[in-house]
Amino acid sequence: MPKSLLIVESPAKARTIKKYLGKNFEVMASVGHIVDLPPTKLGVDLEHNFDPAYQVIKGKEKVVRELKKAAKKANSIYLAPDPDREGEAIAWHIAQELGGSPEEYKRVLFHELTKKAIKQAVENPNKLDINRFDSQQARRILDRLVGYQISPILWDKVKRGLSAGRVQSVALRLVVERERAIQAFEPQEYWTVTADLKADEPPVFTARLAKFKDKKFDPKNEKQADEAVKAVKEQPFIVQKVTKRERKQNPAPPFITSTLQQEAYRKLGYTPKRTMALAQRLYEGLETAEGQVGLITYMRTDSTRLADEALAEVRDLIEERFGKEYVPAKPAAYKSRSSAQEAHEAIRPTSSLRTPESVKNYLKRDELALYRLIWNRFVACQMAPARYDRTQAEITAGPGLFRASGQILKFKGFTAVYVEDKDEKGGKKIQIDKDGLLPPLAKDQVVDLVGLDPKQHFTQPPPRFTEASLVRELEEKGIGRPSTYASILSTLQDKEYVTKFKKRHLIPSPLGMIVTDLLVESFSRVMEVDFTAGLERELDDVEEGKRNWRELLTDFYGPFSHALEKAKTEMRQIKGKGMPTDIKCPTCGQNMSIRLGKHGEFLACDGYPECKTTRDFTRDDNGKIIMAEPLPDPGINCSECGAPMQVKNGPYGSFLACSAYPKCRNIMELDEEGNPKEKEKPEATGEKCPKCGHELVIKKTRVGGKFISCSNYPKCRYSRGMPTGVKCPDCGADLVEKRSRRGKPFYGCDNYPKCQYATWNKPLPEPCPDCNHPFLVLKTTKAGQTVQCPNKECGYKRDADE
Repeated sequence: MPKSLLIVESPAKARTIKKYLGKNFEVMASVGHIVDLPPTKLGVDLEHNFDPAYQVIKGKEKVVRELKKAAKKANSIYLAPDPDREGEAIAWHIAQELGGSPEEYKRVLFHELTKKAIKQAVENPNKLDINRFDSQQARRILDRLVGYQISPILWDKVKRGLSAGRVQSVALRLVVERERAIQAFEPQEYWTVTADLKADEPPVFTARLAKFKDKKFDPKNEKQADEAVKAVKEQPFIVQKVTKRERKQNPAPPFITSTLQQEAYRKLGYTPKRTMALAQRLYEGLETAEGQVGLITYMRTDSTRLADEALAEVRDLIEERFGKEYVPAKPAAYKSRSSAQEAHEAIRPTSSLRTPESVKNYLKRDELALYRLIWNRFVACQMAPARYDRTQAEITAGPGLFRASGQILKFKGFTAVYVEDKDEKGGKKIQIDKDGLLPPLAKDQVVDLVGLDPKQHFTQPPPRFTEASLVRELEEKGIGRPSTYASILSTLQDKEYVTKFKKRHLIPSPLGMIVTDLLVESFSRVMEVDFTAGLERELDDVEEGKRNWRELLTDFYGPFSHALEKAKTEMRQIKGKGMPTDIKCPTCGQNMSIRLGKHGEFLACDGYPECKTTRDFTRDDNGKIIMAEPLPDPGINCSECGAPMQVKNGPYGSFLACSAYPKCRNIMELDEEGNPKEKEKPEATGEKCPKCGHELVIKKTRVGGKFISCSNYPKCRYSRGMPTGVKCPDCGADLVEKRSRRGKPFYGCDNYPKCQYATWNKPLPEPCPDCNHPFLVLKTTKAGQTVQCPNKECGYKRDADE
């Protein structure tokens, strides 16, 4: 009997859904997108109304073949990728690859992966949404037009490997402009005067001088502060007014994507990228006492809407756990942004009855921490407000008026479960008022002066962005969408446009600053925050059927293409010239520029080649360049040509290099004490080089790996990885040890790039005793090492010590 075919994005999601749909359904995974624009060319036909040239993604051919094979046998096909624009695009592309009319396919939207939700979604399928697909397609083409046409200009003008992005570059601009505001900030002096006072009953409390001689007290210097202190210190301190009132504090709304990323960063220290990866696992389903079940609703959302059923369940839980007084008269509703997709819900547990305690034995530590955060926030958002008794007292002392405030928590409300963290704030003045506990006070009561404290302060610059505060800024300005924030932050750091200061604050690198300046000069419209936000709103209009996607692209590309042509000839040339500074060369007195070398940035004299002075440099907390002292002369001559050796700094530390470079390329490693290390003699292999016939030898890399190289280097540059004794499962060539750019070992096919098989786990020349797979792998985790079968359908596993 033919089965129905349901296609989702991920294998984990497929396993969860299969469990509930049973034998009448074949559930398969596309493993993300199956087609995309080509990676090596623009892939957009500018002459024919922006037609995209989609092609099957390399490595996905087998997936497409299997989907087509299953589709031929199915009596009906359900397309169930994620319920967002990207998911809609995947659904359309699958339909186009499988063939037939879009009307034949049933579109299923899973907002949560529970038995009831899965069955309900399958029983009530929708049609494919052409407007949502067009919106995603327009966004993808826009990003391609910007990235693939600006990036080559940056390669030519600055450095190869750079990238520009429609949203990424605007986000970088925000970081750069914030840093420049900090550098340009000039602190302003101001003073405060506080009095420590004692009433008839404890505690001692603090009051701040708010008015002096009937005017707001805002002293700019010590003299003004001292004048006030002298005028009030001998005067009686008399309570003039005591105000008491109840203050309510409402809970924060349930999480949407951006607020989850921000709060996970503040409370747990998770980057947005890590948060989204963990949330994906919680959504797609994890093994619990109930079996495989999705623990949270869909995590890419900008809606704060909550399902009635979830509200009823959580209200019952709150009453049972905390009491009736903690349940508000009616469920709390929260307003979403105007652009929010209200078909989605906020991020919440699929059942509030699955408490963190009940699932903690089934989740990893970081999964549990994020689930607990989501559960607490959801429960708290439906609890009664916290209530405080707030007291404010006004106290006169001669010409001065002091104010003191304090509050007492009267009813915990939602704070019994959850309190939202806040980002650090910048501003003109530091926060000096803190609510404490006031003793009983009455009008006309005289209180005793314990001490007067005039203090000098300085206004503070705006704070640097953290990943959390940058996400908030992007959201508030309408730049990007919830699904893009994590990738934007990752790209800025991966491209070294932005670095982290003290592992927290985002600082633009000189490269990030110069790229931003060049893009603002040449592509001012694309780099405008308001223009980028407006483009997002137009893409929303496409999704709602109010705007034609081709017309949107036409309106964008006209001015953009003119800017492109102008930039190719008029953009400033940085490559070969460097980024100018006002630092003088210690040798000849000319200015020095920051240049981009293989191992990072350095200062070089503008007088090159007459003056070849270079220096490393660092930056202080304000971004000011500090030139490094010249490295000491080691007093050693080159063993190959006799020229003096020089100390150089590389990515793996200091080393000695011949001063006759590039004629002589001899280098020597240094030990921990800075002394030259004798080179180890390469180990002979007994093999001849296939290129030149010289002997092949085993050499060591600087990061501890080994490789096979020709002894006739550098005349002959033949080399290959160390063999593992295991054959590639895809093509039969040797699997060899290799090293990533960061020095991490991995194992790949010696037939690369024709064969791209690779694994992080070390292959062992031992067949699997259970399924007879030709080799096993050694997997290393924090918990230790295990030997296991790489065949995912085989569960063979043992400790490495066995």
